[in-house]
Amino acid sequence: MNGDSVEEEDFSVRKSKSKASRRKKNQKKRKKRVAVTDKFQKREKDGSLASQWFLSLKVATFALFRAFHQPIILRPMAWFFLAHVTVPNLSTVMFFYQTEFLKLEASFLGTTRVVGWLSLMFGTYIYNRHLQKIKLRRILMWAHVGVAFLQLLDLALVSRLNVGFNIPDKIMVLCGSALADAINQFKFMPFLILSGQLCPPGIEGTLFALFMSINNFGSMVGSILGAGLASVLNISSGSFHNLPLGIFIQIICTFIPVAFLFLIPKEATGISA
Repeated sequence: MNGDSVEEEDFSVRKSKSKASRRKKNQKKRKKRVAVTDKFQKREKDGSLASQWFLSLKVATFALFRAFHQPIILRPMAWFFLAHVTVPNLSTVMFFYQTEFLKLEASFLGTTRVVGWLSLMFGTYIYNRHLQKIKLRRILMWAHVGVAFLQLLDLALVSRLNVGFNIPDKIMVLCGSALADAINQFKFMPFLILSGQLCPPGIEGTLFALFMSINNFGSMVGSILGAGLASVLNISSGSFHNLPLGIFIQIICTFIPVAFLFLIPKEATGISA
């Protein structure tokens, strides 16, 4: 009897241990299945988000590509790039001339920048009131003529012709460098308005960033050309004897972009194509 009871107790213990072991295995399997399911669902969700992001990027890229290949946008961009790379930029040389040779104060040169931006704001007002319907070719042509005229003032300044007419150097700098910067900024305005109107919805900022990147790259190339011209003419800090010749070459180059105005659509204005 005692032997049978002992065997029954051992059997019941083994059975309970077996049940507990199976229960633990089932729990582990269940947890593993849940983990695998959650992982799969997460991958599926992440894949869905990635595919949506890729689709939106693809749509925006194709929209930008179509907008960029419109002649009304592509050709003016090409013209503005050429307008930079065909004209050597001697603004850095002029800055050293004004500070080292003319001994102009830094505060005054800062004032010239303020005058330039105030002139740009005034030009913006004039454009919005009277020039929106003027064709882009005409606006850009007269802008370059105005820049060339103001560069003549720089030429008179470095040649010291203003001294013979008792015109202060500060007046020449204000009327030359400051206003020339304002005109250079002003000539971008009609094209920016036009491209913003023609650009497909949703990528206006991207197109503007692309245009400014092209514009800044062209400006950098123009500065490199200006540094190369100064090097060829041996213009450096303390040696400005050939600066009048450098500015004269710059004035001649200012009219080169006018020859490429055919890139600007003939009937394009600031408010219509």
